Amino acid sequence: MSRPTAEELETALTMAAQMRDKNIDPFFVAKSLLSEHYRAKCMHEVLLAADRYLNMGMSESERTRLKRAIEKAKDAEAFTASAVRSNFGLE
Repeated sequence: MSRPTAEELETALTMAAQMRDKNIDPFFVAKSLLSEHYRAKCMHEVLLAADRYLNMGMSESERTRLKRAIEKAKDAEAFTASAVRSNFGLE
């Protein structure tokens, strides 16, 4: 399956938001698309941060950016799962 173009994705996300707002989503397609797009954006940030960290000599500032991106992705995962994330102070 090919990846949608930027225009196709924007159109799909706009229509999904409209479907959600008008409560016309009997099979949860719009909800799923919006949720997965949100999660994918967060995971993409983790990928970029990890790549920078590894390619820039593993600097402390890049490590901090990577940790923040990972935390944001974990928060997004918990948010989309409607769960409360606990880290017990160990992370």
